[in-house]
Amino acid sequence: MQNPNPPSKMFIDIVSELRLMIKTEGVKIGDKLPSERVLAEKLQVGRSTVREALRSLELLGLIETRRGEGTFLADFKKHQLVEVLSDFVMQQPNSAADVDNTRSIHERAAIQTICGDPAKHALPVWESLYANLEESGSVLREDIIREMIVAANNRLSLKIWFILRQYSKIPFSQMTDEGEKPIVAELLLGIIQGDENKALSAYSQWIDEIEGGK
Repeated sequence: MQNPNPPSKMFIDIVSELRLMIKTEGVKIGDKLPSERVLAEKLQVGRSTVREALRSLELLGLIETRRGEGTFLADFKKHQLVEVLSDFVMQQPNSAADVDNTRSIHERAAIQTICGDPAKHALPVWESLYANLEESGSVLREDIIREMIVAANNRLSLKIWFILRQYSKIPFSQMTDEGEKPIVAELLLGIIQGDENKALSAYSQWIDEIEGGK
């Protein structure tokens, strides 16, 4: 019997569990988070996995690490970038196209970065997503895109993308449908193989497919 779950937890899974833990335990801005060891035990994952999730949250400005002291919950609202981009989107009623075009630029750049770096396109998350797609027939659209942006490891791009994602008209919060499956599989294979042209071509087809079905 095949295991319906992917072989390793994805970033979004770890982040969701971390956020739930922070909420249920009443951790407030400025409070210290548990150590990597404690988090790994609570989340039932390896310390290296927790370390990567924490590093990604730090890139977003949601937590901050102080050398010799530990990791603390940060106030993301203090970041002016968040305020500037949010104000622009809110005040421009016809900015939907600009939002999606800019979001796409960041997503394509992430694909190029991943395919150009052997360590990045060898990350186990791509195999996990591909296996999940093959076994269950669908995956959450946002899981794929978010993993790409995180893997690219560009702090500024990550912050901008998260804001643009909130205002995008693309329904990334939905599961992929049967028509998207071969395209998404091609995208993931392109990333796994480090084939930039293949991955970008599949990405463009996928976005067109999603937009056509909105």
